[in-house]
Amino acid sequence: MMAPPDQQAIIRLFGVHRRYGALNALTDIGLDIFQNEFVFITGPSGAGKSTLLKLLYLGEPASEGQILVDGLNLARISRKRIPDLRRRFGIIFQNYRLIPTRTVFANVSLVLEAMGQKEHLIRKKVHSVLRTVGLEDRDSALPLTLSGGEQQRVAVARAIVGNPQILLADEPTGSLDPSSAGVIMALLQRYHRRGATVIIATHDHEMIGRTRGRVIRLEHGRLLPQPTADTP
Repeated sequence: MMAPPDQQAIIRLFGVHRRYGALNALTDIGLDIFQNEFVFITGPSGAGKSTLLKLLYLGEPASEGQILVDGLNLARISRKRIPDLRRRFGIIFQNYRLIPTRTVFANVSLVLEAMGQKEHLIRKKVHSVLRTVGLEDRDSALPLTLSGGEQQRVAVARAIVGNPQILLADEPTGSLDPSSAGVIMALLQRYHRRGATVIIATHDHEMIGRTRGRVIRLEHGRLLPQPTADTP
């Protein structure tokens, strides 16, 4: 699914490299991702999928090259502006990264608390997003009392509660059964229909085949030629 020719790229990468000592994790990545695209980044384990996502929100710095996110040049951004950059993203991790000692409500509300929102607005937004992911009756539960699929739905709620422009998902269905994986993908597609850009790193070719989206392939840290069709 290619973007219309007059649409602006929300993410641009120019000659991006990421090195860990002598290891080249990413090599000469040039890429545009457009507003409201649904994008899959795929490739074998060690291809650089997770590393690429981390570079976008400055989870790690690029070793070389330029990354622009909604006009912000990440190579030049000041430390003070990094929180502003990260508020543009919602991030979903494969291993959930929920705080086990905090309730479902508290895990989701952390995002809004960090944004400085008022308590009554936090309550309203958290309850609304928990209804969206079908967990309104589990708001007082602790994460470890939930199934894996439910925990990932909490992670989705946490990622979208701040209404980010860009949703990043790193192997969001990798540890889930097919039914739970389908629920998560439906939630991501629903958020995409609201106008967000969704970028999913995955090696699940069956899931990619069932979902309309542009497919970006990595191998040994390099971009492979991109397909022109909606499916791989």
